[in-house]
Amino acid sequence: MIEIVEMPIDEAALLQQVKSEQCGAVVLFSGTTRRETAGRITQTLHYEAYGDMALSELQRIRTEAMSKFELQACAIVHRIGEVPLGETSIVVALSSPHRISAFEAAAWIMDAVKKDVPIWKQEVWADGEKEWVHPGTPNSKEQAR
Repeated sequence: MIEIVEMPIDEAALLQQVKSEQCGAVVLFSGTTRRETAGRITQTLHYEAYGDMALSELQRIRTEAMSKFELQACAIVHRIGEVPLGETSIVVALSSPHRISAFEAAAWIMDAVKKDVPIWKQEVWADGEKEWVHPGTPNSKEQAR
């Protein structure tokens, strides 16, 4: 399942969707808006996407991950629009027969999403400044930690 949504993501439903009796590992990664980034206080995040291309890239990443990591199921849901503090902007839920491949797949998927999917993040700082964050810039490397 691949989706881009404008509302809060139901993480529990996604987790249930990918569970399987064939798998010993289920991983849920949830990317949330944190209060502080590189010493600056965040008020909120805002995401924009190039819809059809973003969905196509998410599907490509999902398909590649399913094969590369021998996943049983995989869901990637990204939220666009405003994502307030503590709320979820992306969820990757997947299942695999073994935990190592499940953890590796989740990390690989997130790296690929940040690198390849045309979804852009704007930081809205508490002081009123706004800044678009682009993967690969020095600021985004600090934020990835």
